[in-house]
Amino acid sequence: MVIDAHCHILPPSFRDRRAEIAQRDATFAALLSDPSAAIASAEDLLSAMDRSGVDRAVVMGMGWTYPDVAMEANDYIIQAVADNPNRLTGLCSVNPVWGEKAFSEAKRCFAAGLAGIGELHADTQDFDITSVETMAPIMELARSDGRPVLVHASEPVGHRYPGKGTTTPDKLYRFIQNFPGNPIICAHWGGGLPFYSLMPEVKESLKTVYFDSAASPFLYQPEVFATVSELVGKGKVFFASDYPLLDISRPLDQARNAGLAPDVEAALLSGNVAKLFGL
Repeated sequence: MVIDAHCHILPPSFRDRRAEIAQRDATFAALLSDPSAAIASAEDLLSAMDRSGVDRAVVMGMGWTYPDVAMEANDYIIQAVADNPNRLTGLCSVNPVWGEKAFSEAKRCFAAGLAGIGELHADTQDFDITSVETMAPIMELARSDGRPVLVHASEPVGHRYPGKGTTTPDKLYRFIQNFPGNPIICAHWGGGLPFYSLMPEVKESLKTVYFDSAASPFLYQPEVFATVSELVGKGKVFFASDYPLLDISRPLDQARNAGLAPDVEAALLSGNVAKLFGL
């Protein structure tokens, strides 16, 4: 079984409304305003899953900045999950700086069947991920139901790429320390945070923290799968593609050719994320 832990789906109309939505939403403008930037519907994703032999996917929008855009995307994900309950698990997008509106929107989405919050993009959403005051309302809501929160992360070194931001391991570490009871998923290998788990105090802080491999072929050599699984534990790493940025087949091939032991590979490809989400 294969579960892709990080895929993006958006309402099909967003393709034809790029200019309009880019004017309203800073995250869309930064990541998707270019006509060549891929936008995928639920149907597109399901077809890609079938081609690559993926059984299930965790789907999300982006870290939207404009509430109406977020609600439209969240409604689309709610419907996609309702239509495909055996194949899709959904996360909702909110912006912590909305305050009560973020809390109420997340609560609405949970009631409608979504399983957590994500993806948060601190740079384009313009919030301080290290601020307890800013983050507490949605984090406490998520913690009360044991719902994961997925956070975009970036490396402090290395090549530049669209979406590379300033949510680096030092900021993630402070965020994690602020909310030790929350299940937190750090996307894109947590910007390299797992490598700091060789420090005992860091590893101690990562008890409820998970790392996904979204966009891994753009970032690391295949050895990253074995290295991170050894450093943080084989139960803490999720296979993820970041579809449609990448077709699922490329990151899946990288994961399957990483030389992992069969039990580690099985945990990576489905077991770990299935356990966290109760699938």
